[in-house]
Amino acid sequence: MPSSTTPTPQQAQQIPLTCSGHTRPVVQLAFSGFISCNHYMLISACKDGKPILRDGQTGDWLGTFVGHKGAVWSAMLNASTTRAVTASADYTAKVWNAISGQELVTLPHNHIVKSADFAEDITAAEVITGGQDKAVRLFDITRPDAPTTVATHDAPLRNVKWTRHKRLALSAGEDRRINIIDPRSASAVVASLDAPGPIANVSLTGDGKLLSCAAGNRILVWDTDTFKVVKDLTVDYDVSVAAINPQRTRIVAGARSDLLIRVVDYESGALVDTHKGHHGPVHDACFNPDGQVYATGSEDGTVRLWQTHPGTAYGLWKPRAL
Repeated sequence: MPSSTTPTPQQAQQIPLTCSGHTRPVVQLAFSGFISCNHYMLISACKDGKPILRDGQTGDWLGTFVGHKGAVWSAMLNASTTRAVTASADYTAKVWNAISGQELVTLPHNHIVKSADFAEDITAAEVITGGQDKAVRLFDITRPDAPTTVATHDAPLRNVKWTRHKRLALSAGEDRRINIIDPRSASAVVASLDAPGPIANVSLTGDGKLLSCAAGNRILVWDTDTFKVVKDLTVDYDVSVAAINPQRTRIVAGARSDLLIRVVDYESGALVDTHKGHHGPVHDACFNPDGQVYATGSEDGTVRLWQTHPGTAYGLWKPRAL
């Protein structure tokens, strides 16, 4: 079994862009796809209850979604970046106009909602949610009071994701299980994947073809066409998140017990770089659409943008003089 614990290389000098605006821990991040002219957005979920939309290249604030009355655990954008969906401790998920910031609809629940995503390959108005009540629900936002429970777990859920290329939902629970769900099927749960430890986070690559899971001191990666494990790394820290770049060359990982960001070679599992910058543990990480930048969200209440290849010219970063 490969290990990413040896050796530690000399750290690359990296100056991240720091994005302020939140007042409590940032718990989830998501980039949009390219909108036009290589432009894209970044949305962040925070325990302060106020998700923020930013310019994905610069981190500049574009707007705040105001309306939740509790911590927001999840925030996602739809494929066209015209809508956002958020999941909150106030027992609701909400759908927003991502351009104007207007709240479009509230999706009521009977417990804390930990995660939500657009299931827009079914119809343009479908949202999938999961939370503390252990149920995975599919909402038609034109009929928000009539959701369909499509699957359940034996413990509260941590994440739900939608795979656009497979038109399947993924739900990860505190029962150490990831369910693969076809909401159109009578049986719904078409497969289940077992994690070797408590699941901290699951992530999909931008094309949806790889699923990564942070579970205890393991990083696992599944091919979502076959749902077979294609990578299994054992590390010497309790992993909080593991995100894979579009090129399948790097994994960015955070830890529950320290402040470091680790960059791991995807093929070999070797540690490539470690970066410091946050003043609290990293809760989430994700890559931008072209894989040149990744974002991290932390207990310290900030979002930081990092270069995958430090020293190159990209966005606000200038090439480093030799």
